[in-house]
Amino acid sequence: MFLSMLLTAVLLAGTPHHPPQQAPAAATEKAKGDAKPAEKEKSPAEPEKPVVTRHKVALEKGEMAYTVTAGHLPVTNDAGETEAQMFFIAYTADNPPPGVRRPLLFIFNGGPGAASVWLHLGAVGPRRVRMLPDGRMPPPPYRLVDNEYTWLDQADLVFIDPVGTGYSRAAKPDLTKKFATVQGDIDSVGRFIRLYLGRYGRWESPLFLVGESYGAFRAAGLADYLFEHGVALNGVILISSVMNMQTISFDEGNDLPYELYLPSYTATAWYHKKLAPELQADLDKTLATVENWASTEYLTALGKGDRLSPEERRVVVDKLSAFTGLDKAYIDNRNLRIDGRSFVRDLLRQEGEVIGTMDSRFTAANLDPAAPFGFDPTVATIRAPYTATFNDYVRQELGFKSDLEYFTLGGGIGRWDWEAKNGYADSSENLRNAFAKNPYMKLFVASGCFDLATPHFSTEYTIDHLGLTPALRGNVTTRKYRAGHMMYLDTAALSQLKKDVAAFIAGALTER
Repeated sequence: MFLSMLLTAVLLAGTPHHPPQQAPAAATEKAKGDAKPAEKEKSPAEPEKPVVTRHKVALEKGEMAYTVTAGHLPVTNDAGETEAQMFFIAYTADNPPPGVRRPLLFIFNGGPGAASVWLHLGAVGPRRVRMLPDGRMPPPPYRLVDNEYTWLDQADLVFIDPVGTGYSRAAKPDLTKKFATVQGDIDSVGRFIRLYLGRYGRWESPLFLVGESYGAFRAAGLADYLFEHGVALNGVILISSVMNMQTISFDEGNDLPYELYLPSYTATAWYHKKLAPELQADLDKTLATVENWASTEYLTALGKGDRLSPEERRVVVDKLSAFTGLDKAYIDNRNLRIDGRSFVRDLLRQEGEVIGTMDSRFTAANLDPAAPFGFDPTVATIRAPYTATFNDYVRQELGFKSDLEYFTLGGGIGRWDWEAKNGYADSSENLRNAFAKNPYMKLFVASGCFDLATPHFSTEYTIDHLGLTPALRGNVTTRKYRAGHMMYLDTAALSQLKKDVAAFIAGALTER
């Protein structure tokens, strides 16, 4: 399953604002871009004091001053023993209005195994990687620019790198596997959040979680975990989410993904102009048609299996060909079931190209057509720009030094334990429980039309099966963007996402 490679995704609020309290005398305060090299870089065995720097960002309404804290917090067990050091970068607004408790966002990406750099330098933080307007990679060298779409004007931000990602490491190598599990991951991030709230005096702030991809799986689990530890959330923001792994796992006997991926195949075929004129005319109308057919006639056909009559089969083949742009014989030979890995290599096979899984607008030359699978053009687009700019940013602008490799996407964890015996991992029940315990909690769900890693229809299926009451269902907001898994790579989608999130945060705070 390609999930561990491709699912790569926090909100804190404050009492009348004050700079972070931990070790202020030892922290270095520097102007933006004026950080001086340290005498030596820190080793992982010697956790450094947090580094504090002050900066400004140019926004539409004028400059905004803010403070950045970069460092580690320990992850301790119930006996008080430190088992890991978790890296974070926190942004807090300077001089907020008196008496204002700024919302606080705890933010993380997914993977499992992805650092928070993607949301950090792609959408949420005050600095972002300059990509081309549609999200494609510019020529190197890469650079950061002020992010006029930052969420910092709405809330303070804490970017968390779970153990095994970024600069976060287990205290001993044999402890690493403890954090590479569903519950070990949720527990460690939960412990980090509680420690941060205490050390930085934010227990009374309005609190939000932001998770992308597997980070949404984590956020759903954390919503329940945190409530059980006395931390009630005002809201949860899920970006390109997955909570129920059955919805994206193309396994023998599991027909659910074939239904749920189909609208994203259609959107992709639309983008690459593979549909008939009547389906190319209006994407929204076409998607509504396909979603209805997928959840009714197609679902019924898949359920019939070998009982499907030849005439019924011919109708399904015709529809699937029309909705995907794929050859009828190909669909028939695949027994009406097209998995995502095959689709990305076969849609543009005649053109000699493979399309992206995380963003199916992106393509690359298909140099080995006989191979069953290859690299994702989306990952190839983002890995170098984000890795290079982060490594320069954290050292030159934030003054944080480390000889460790900053693991942006994989490399820091081994085999992931899904803790699912004879079934699929699913954290949506945790989210449902959190809603039941905290009816004030709001949920915002953002999806991309061209996402073939966590398709929007899969996300909608999971939300529709939470079993919420009508009143709780009113706490859920969903939005869809004409972009991919990282919809914020596209400038137009990035701008709209900022507006939608700002409205959501404001709405989530109205009941205080």
